[in-house]
This record gives sequence, C-alpha cells and structure tokens, in this order.
Amino acid sequence: MNFWIGITDNDWFSFLSARLPDEVNFWLPGGGSFKALEPGEPFLFKLHSPLNYIVGGGFFVRHTLIPTSLAWEAFGEKNGVACFEDLLLKIRKYRGMKSFEPDPVIGCIILANPFFFSEKQWIPAPNDFSKNIVRGKTYNTVNFSGNEIWRQIELLLNDDVISANPKAAEDTSLYGGEYLTRARLGQGAFRILVTEAYSRRCAITGERTLPVLEAAHIKPYAQTGPNKIDNGLLLRSDLHKLFDLGYLTITRDYRVEVSRRIKEEYENGREYYALQGNTLRNLPVKPADYPSSDFIEWHNQNIYRP
Repeated sequence: MNFWIGITDNDWFSFLSARLPDEVNFWLPGGGSFKALEPGEPFLFKLHSPLNYIVGGGFFVRHTLIPTSLAWEAFGEKNGVACFEDLLLKIRKYRGMKSFEPDPVIGCIILANPFFFSEKQWIPAPNDFSKNIVRGKTYNTVNFSGNEIWRQIELLLNDDVISANPKAAEDTSLYGGEYLTRARLGQGAFRILVTEAYSRRCAITGERTLPVLEAAHIKPYAQTGPNKIDNGLLLRSDLHKLFDLGYLTITRDYRVEVSRRIKEEYENGREYYALQGNTLRNLPVKPADYPSSDFIEWHNQNIYRP
C-alpha cells in the first residue's frame, strides 16, 4: 500500500486538532499537481522541522485547483484557519505575493476521516525522510521503512486511543471508486466532487461561471441524503434554491419540470418556464455519477410541489 508523508503547517495542524473535523482541506498555496495517491490511500502529516514528527493524517479523496473563495465556501474552518481573510493571508505569505490578488487559485488535497495524535503519540519521521524535502514523500508498506511507519499508525488507529473519526481504521482497506462510494465523505468533499463531476457547468443551463454554481443534494442531507455524487446536481444558485424549495425538479429521464406554483405565488417565472421539459444540458462523464433514479423519485414524492 502506498501512503504519503506531507510536510504540514504547524499552525494548520494545531488549529484542526483542537476541532476534530470530519474532513480537511490540505491546501497547496502555489497550486501545482498532486498525483502521489489514489482515492482512499493515506496521507500523513509531518510537522515542519525541528518538529520532525508524524502527527496524524487522513484518507485521500481528490486533488483539484480551485479559487480560494470556493475552498472557503466548501470547507470553512476545515481549511485550518478561522476566517477567509486569514486563509488569504496564509496563502500570500507562502506565495510571497507582492501584488494584491483577491481570489488566487490554490491546490486542494481533500482528505476524509482525519485523525490527530496527541503529542505523546507523535511518531519520529523515518531516517530516510531528508530535511531537503519541500512537499513530501511517497512510501510503500512493501519496503521496510514504509512498513515500520504504517505499523505504528495502525497500532494507534486500532487501539482507538487517538482523537479520530471512528471510521478511520475501517477505511484503510477501501481504495479507488469503492472508497468514494462507501466512505463517509463530508459536505466540503461533496461540493467539490459534484462540481468536478459536472465539469464545472450547471446541469440545467450549462452555465460555467463558477461563483454562481452550487452542489445541490437531491435528497437533502438533513433527510439522511448521503454526500455521494449520484445524490448531487450542480446548479446555478437560483435554480438550486428553487430545487430545494420544490418549485423545480428533474425526472428519471433527466428532464426539467417546473412547478405552476411559481406563477401562482409570484406572478412571474417566465425564464424558468422556458426550461420546462428540457433535457439536462450537462451530465457527469461517468454514468455511475448520474443522478440516482431512487433519489430523484424521493425528491419528486417529498419535495416537489407540482
């Protein structure tokens, strides 16, 4: 099994370990790529020198490049800071930005089921983790060094003595598409995964302006709707609102239905009635990510107001 040991901002770790979130955004201020892991593989946190210790980790979901504003909307304090302004300050500090950039694009490594060790449980970094490493290093449990580190991680997870999501130890055996299907993903991961699945385009209109696009649950999270791609639609913000309130829905064959109540209650809605009967203009690339017929039926029976 592969895993990654990534050099971690000490303040980021301290902030999050005090809050124990269900997911985190390990952001990369300069953007760039990250191809070291497959979904479900572990990402471990190593603090900056001289604190050369592995102090926790999480399970890789996705890497993507997005504006800082979207990272904040999706993850909030799970970015490891208290507010959007603090996130911008951190990014500018690391990037050495001399000119003002209101919404820089950053790399986001989304991690599910994070775990955080208490200081007495910190694991010394392996001897072959050079002090010259800037971002991190891949290890494999086939090799002695990697196997020794992962053995210590497993002991802590299985002993259940760390402040961790109790699902963390279970999810070490899930990889690839199975991980994204079965793992308990958070709200932030849901938003980003749906946004990427729909290629950053509104399912109904094809709108590409990212700041006005939102990931809608077909079956609401508050009604036990899961954070899964097939329970999601990427919608323009006004359509999202209408969808959630039952003024708009989709059918099993992916056509738009608009409620007559918009006109009855607001004496308006011409723009929305123009969408009536239209086939969705944009669906995910993977058929497995298409809106689930079961969730669509639930929405039509429980939310939609014909």
